[in-house]
Amino acid sequence: MKHGEMRKRWIYFTMDRMTTYAIGDIQGCADSLTALVGRLPFRPKRDRLWFVGDLVNRGPKSAEVLRMIRAAGPSAQVVLGNHDFHLLAMASGARPVQASDTVSALLKEPDAETLIDWLRQQPLCVADGPTLMVHAGLLPEWSRRKALELSEEISKRLRSSQWKNFMHAIYGNSEGRWRETLRGAARHKMIVNIMTRMRYLQADGQLEFKCKLAPSLAPKELSPWFERRARRSPAERIVFGHWSTLGLMRRPGLIATDTGCGWGGYLSAVRLEDEAIFQQPAIDNLSSSPARTAW
Repeated sequence: MKHGEMRKRWIYFTMDRMTTYAIGDIQGCADSLTALVGRLPFRPKRDRLWFVGDLVNRGPKSAEVLRMIRAAGPSAQVVLGNHDFHLLAMASGARPVQASDTVSALLKEPDAETLIDWLRQQPLCVADGPTLMVHAGLLPEWSRRKALELSEEISKRLRSSQWKNFMHAIYGNSEGRWRETLRGAARHKMIVNIMTRMRYLQADGQLEFKCKLAPSLAPKELSPWFERRARRSPAERIVFGHWSTLGLMRRPGLIATDTGCGWGGYLSAVRLEDEAIFQQPAIDNLSSSPARTAW
């Protein structure tokens, strides 16, 4: 880094300004989260922590992760990931509880109902200034405004007293491609799948959920959602997770934060003001058998 850039960064961070740290997929790794936040120059009464979804599953302390983030109050901003929806599906009865699933123990906790009610209040995406956070990604044809509107469509139903019926209706795979004319459960299922599960698109724009490889290893007919030329939000900065084989990535307008903590990798934070990186090696006692994955 050049001297002038270093001086600008020093001036910024010695001023009394709010700072935001985006933290990738935690997946039940509470000890790793505690260690990472302890390494950040984080001021609880002024700064913010953005959590890029998949708070639970794989790691051994999903309930503790939810308690920690919930207790942070206004300092924490969360978006839902596919593993978080997996937990909501089990809590609602839309998916059977499996003893082999690492997140199932959370439902037996004395404060399980409180944690579930808090989790279902969280959105699919949020925006602040030029930055938008979503767990998996956005379709090329979706603008920032469109993404926030679609997120609110889902949030209204998750916050309602009928949220369990809603989960029964939408939980499952989406086939085909997005169409604005979609209505009802088909529309809502597609929105959730795109924002929490998408990695690749086929050449005709259809969703492809099976491939989890890094782009350099993926079939040529597939393209990462963020490389589509028709993307309407290139001027926005999108922060996302979900893709551990992609790893930490910083490009103009893009920050990927999932560095595989739930697989024994790292838990990463990116300070959004200057994109400085902070990392903590996974220290949680991870299960020898991988957790069941949502959908």
